Amino acid sequence: MGAMAVLAAIMLTGTRGEIDTGPPEPARQTDTPPNIVLILADDVALMDFGAYGGEARTPHIDALAARGAMLTHYRASPLCAPSRAMLLTGLDNHLTGVSTIPEVLPPEQKGKPGYTMALEEGVLTLADHLRASGYRTLMSGKWHLGEAADEMPQAHGFDRSFALAASGADNWEDRPYIPYYKDAPWWEDGEETGLPENFYSSRFFIDKTIEYLGESDSTKPFFAYIPFQAVHIPVQAPQQFIDRYAGRYDAGWDALRAERHATAQQLGLAPEGAPMAALPEDHRPWDSLTDEERALYAARMEVHAAMIEAMDHHIGRLIDHLEATGEYENTIFVVSSDNGAEPSRGDDSLVMAGYHALSGYDIGLETMGGPGHWGFIGPEWAAATTTPGAWFKFYSTEGGVRVPMIMAGPGIEASTPDAPAMITDIAPTLLEWAGVEPIEPGGARRMTGRSLMPMLAGEVDSVYAPDEVRAIEVSGNSALYKGDYKITRSVPPVGDNQWRLFNLAVDPGETTDLSAREPEVLADLLSEYDAYAERTGVLAMPEGYNSLRQILNNTVSRMLDNYPWLYAVLAAFLLLPFVLIWLVIRVLKRRRAARPN
Repeated sequence: MGAMAVLAAIMLTGTRGEIDTGPPEPARQTDTPPNIVLILADDVALMDFGAYGGEARTPHIDALAARGAMLTHYRASPLCAPSRAMLLTGLDNHLTGVSTIPEVLPPEQKGKPGYTMALEEGVLTLADHLRASGYRTLMSGKWHLGEAADEMPQAHGFDRSFALAASGADNWEDRPYIPYYKDAPWWEDGEETGLPENFYSSRFFIDKTIEYLGESDSTKPFFAYIPFQAVHIPVQAPQQFIDRYAGRYDAGWDALRAERHATAQQLGLAPEGAPMAALPEDHRPWDSLTDEERALYAARMEVHAAMIEAMDHHIGRLIDHLEATGEYENTIFVVSSDNGAEPSRGDDSLVMAGYHALSGYDIGLETMGGPGHWGFIGPEWAAATTTPGAWFKFYSTEGGVRVPMIMAGPGIEASTPDAPAMITDIAPTLLEWAGVEPIEPGGARRMTGRSLMPMLAGEVDSVYAPDEVRAIEVSGNSALYKGDYKITRSVPPVGDNQWRLFNLAVDPGETTDLSAREPEVLADLLSEYDAYAERTGVLAMPEGYNSLRQILNNTVSRMLDNYPWLYAVLAAFLLLPFVLIWLVIRVLKRRRAARPN
């Protein structure tokens, strides 16, 4: 059974959001330029949406998938900021200035071309191109493409914007989520701002989008970019959504992994009989946890599903608004994710324990999902949700880069393309779909992505020839695709910096390294990767680079910048042993002097 047939059957039985959209209406061509709504979820894995087999109820996203193109072999980068740069510009991340994220950037690369951590001169966004063609351009959500005022969305083509400059923030309050940040840096139209008291991120982003739409010229088409915080840590959701998943994950992550593996084969996301995805060496079996730990981790995953459903609920509010204003039928919708699931934990680090104590965050069961709770799912749940891929966010294994992609709108028939697509392809696709010629002034960088319109229109099976390569690199985590083959390299602490070769047509979980068996294929793909790295300006990682250690180093450095008084604390801590030695010597000298001759 094909993926769309399975999807239709599941939707009719109501197991995904209990909706029945009926057969999708034929797409209608129109002479009016289409509106564009670009929705980016954060850390949502390939199978997290209902249409892709997930447990979360996502009826509005599923309905878009049922009437549009639901891509099954689409890849992003393994980290958020590079993916966002690629999505908005159509350029390889190294050509945008955002090759990686500041949190993992080694000092040897800081400030180098491609590694400035902000969109560089000559890099144009979708908003730049569309505004030049008469579109009103709006943005509300996580930006993470620079930190200074002149690096915010208003400097990159957006008429109105409410943007989070950081990698994340609390979803209930105006507060940072990790010690790397002194505060939650929110900006509106290039001015620093705060949040309202009655705040929940997914609801607020849609409120702002609707507000901006109401303030702008309704005679012009609009481009609305909505990058949600769901389901980035801290994982938080309203209680009414959490309650719907009570007990759903009690069987544990090993059971969910097996469940999603079977569903992936039924939906055509993995071939029949494909082996289970590879797991990191430190994977904890569910049965190794105590009863208390299992209750905590099951509850954390309930909040994860609830946060996805809450996002979908508010997407539905925007759809209702567009239907009420007559804009819906002429609106292109794109829904995707920036990378795979987040593996970070909040219960295994003295640094995070100290931060939680100082900031007032709780990770226990009583506050689960609510204000003041620092939610996470950890690496085992992350590995389960990224099934049928291996591993998770940070790494260019399939679990880190293969994510959902849905495109629906005028002129596109319902389909489930199994051809390859990259996140850099979205910008040129939307421009062609909207009939907008990209700006190409002197000094502007040409898009490296390509339009998917010929494939979406049914004119070709794929816009990539079998011998064409597609490549990804973020902080040493690398991948290159050619035909059915893929090479990938992962850095420590989970990886070992070794290149491996896989045939994804039979092994999407990257379980069998073919390097020794097919050395000529490996050599060819390595040569292709070297050419890609040279072409795009990829910098080699420093000797001994470890991403977790680099995050710790950068966090400590940033904290010292944010809180200068910590230098005094650090100095006192470093001097303490010497002070103790001095005191011991003085005591011994006094005792010796007090002894009778």
